[in-house]
Amino acid sequence: MLQGRNIILGVTGGIAAYKAVELLRLLTKAGASVHVIMTRAATEFVTPLTFQTLSGNPVHTEIFNLITENEIGHISLADRADLFIIAPATANFIGKLANGIADDLLTTTVMATKAPVLIAPAMNVNMYENQLYRENEEKLRRHGYLFADPVSGYLACGWEGKGKMLEPALIFEEALPVLSTKDLAGLKILVTAGPTREEIDPVRYISNHSSGRMGYAIARAARIRGAEVTLVSGPVSLSPPQGVTMIDVVSAEEMLREVLVIAGKADVIIKAAAVADYRPATREGQKIKKKSGGESMLLVRNSDILAELGKAKRPGQTLVGFAAETENLLENASAKLEEKNLDLIVANDVSADGAGFNVETNIVRFIYRDGRSEELPILPKETVAGEILDRVVALRSSS
Repeated sequence: MLQGRNIILGVTGGIAAYKAVELLRLLTKAGASVHVIMTRAATEFVTPLTFQTLSGNPVHTEIFNLITENEIGHISLADRADLFIIAPATANFIGKLANGIADDLLTTTVMATKAPVLIAPAMNVNMYENQLYRENEEKLRRHGYLFADPVSGYLACGWEGKGKMLEPALIFEEALPVLSTKDLAGLKILVTAGPTREEIDPVRYISNHSSGRMGYAIARAARIRGAEVTLVSGPVSLSPPQGVTMIDVVSAEEMLREVLVIAGKADVIIKAAAVADYRPATREGQKIKKKSGGESMLLVRNSDILAELGKAKRPGQTLVGFAAETENLLENASAKLEEKNLDLIVANDVSADGAGFNVETNIVRFIYRDGRSEELPILPKETVAGEILDRVVALRSSS
């Protein structure tokens, strides 16, 4: 995701400096070349050798050390950066930056760069709430500096409150949109994901094997590319994507109600949820006991959410559906595309190895209204999500 990107990671002197090691790991795993600048105080918490070993690059600590004989260190670092991340950022560092003080390598390099700067504050709750600090942060925000806001929790100083540095994985998620193409900026995108559960009694339900991974990957990728994303999700074990508006539902009827409220304002709707087609005609108030002999259950049809969206589709709105099939993939998916007034359908054979539910990969075929179709090889679901959004962008630009 960050292949070929140069990121400068600034680490200041706070106890959360140890978490910057995990952030470095995430950045390098995503393909970025990371150069670490540590303040002198930061080296009291974590050794430069740790960051050097993980980054594969020298760690910079002194303002007067030259990278080469003819390069000024802080200018060279500032010029090569695609993004600066300061994590943790102490009140001291933020105060100096807000007031134009450049008295060490990190502050001079940040002030010399034209790259975006993402700051992850970490400090005592009283410092974070101090009016002088609040004014410094607001000043930096006005000048275009970005912030990964801290969270509330138990702090190393013994206090409890806001000031705990955002977890490295979430700082990483905040960094991705800064470096990504914003081809979905200004669009409101609605995504559905996961299964639904249709209750039989208080302990049993009808559902399916959907993990929600495909829908969550689409929502995350759309947010990274600049969209305002709402994710309506059935019950899953996944963490919500950073920066996405989450609406949790259980049954198909709940999902229908929520989706219809949002759909009218959405520019793009991608319905990746595996909604149960049927539900029990009645839900028992108490657990059904075992009885001698067989039991039968009357089922009734759930509303067809995708069909309802197709009927209500307004001009300029893009509607994408999914078709999970086990046979006659092209024929069944093409019929669904026409019947439900879709612009694009993403079809997959869930019986194929590496495709379908509860796996990290997928094998999909895109089918368009004009009869075109294209098949992708087996790919990670995160990659498939990007491919789907690429097709959405192409469809909207050609309409």
